[in-house]
Amino acid sequence: MSDMKESIREMKRGMQRLTQVAPQQMKGFHEFMGAVMEPGALDAKTKELVALGMGLTSRCKYCIGLHTEGALKAGATEEEIWEVATVAVVMGGGPALTHVAELYKALEEFLAAKKA
Repeated sequence: MSDMKESIREMKRGMQRLTQVAPQQMKGFHEFMGAVMEPGALDAKTKELVALGMGLTSRCKYCIGLHTEGALKAGATEEEIWEVATVAVVMGGGPALTHVAELYKALEEFLAAKKA
């Protein structure tokens, strides 16, 4: 199994457990997240790209993987994703730059799966 896909599975397992332990609190979070990511003034692809850039600047491996996959599924190109990375590095500096390694791994895995 691929590293990034396994990381996403681990994150989802953790969220599921938290949902079991704190169902009321997580219900609100899931509803909010779902509503925010629905297309509105911004389409789904744009929202995924914004979330990916935020994931890079916040140095969240799970966010980077999840939103790279989401951006690709929403129709983003590899070129658009790398451009988002450059903006994230401008805003997040060296720490964001180091997490471009996670983006690279995510793209390798998800683009390979897309071609298969």
